[in-house]
Amino acid sequence: MKIAILGYSGSGKSTLAKFLGDKKQIPVLHLDTVQFVEDWQERNKEEALSLVAKHLAGNNWIIDGNYTNFYQQERLEAADQIIFLQFSRWASLKRVIARRIKYHNKSRPDMAQGCHEKIDFDFFWWVVYQGRSKEKRAHFEDLKRRYAEKSLTIKNQKELDVFYQKHQ
Repeated sequence: MKIAILGYSGSGKSTLAKFLGDKKQIPVLHLDTVQFVEDWQERNKEEALSLVAKHLAGNNWIIDGNYTNFYQQERLEAADQIIFLQFSRWASLKRVIARRIKYHNKSRPDMAQGCHEKIDFDFFWWVVYQGRSKEKRAHFEDLKRRYAEKSLTIKNQKELDVFYQKHQ
């Protein structure tokens, strides 16, 4: 089984990927760990693409993250299921704040070592505005139309809880 998880920052993509990976015994790739190396430095592009290509070559995988430049079209074409997490900006911000409190001065498990959890103005702005620009929303809508037969959209915690319960 191949599952792609996309969505807004703070909506729970990595948590869902880990849950499904554990339940289905499928390898998970968090694209944030591909994009960043220690201290939030960006990984070399060729190395990053190689990591994603290697994961895509597997028979079963879960990949969470949007990153259009990391073979997004190929991921979505190959995926058996695409899950879109599209929580409101305020619900996502609340989750980002909770995550920051939980992982204060630590790297979370779905992030590269040495990338300590933080909320700076740029990230705040990304969560509440820039990451939800008209273009980005239109891109998600286009993807949902293009891959309608294998897409699922989850818009809030209640819907996510129902999904988790169905997959226990």
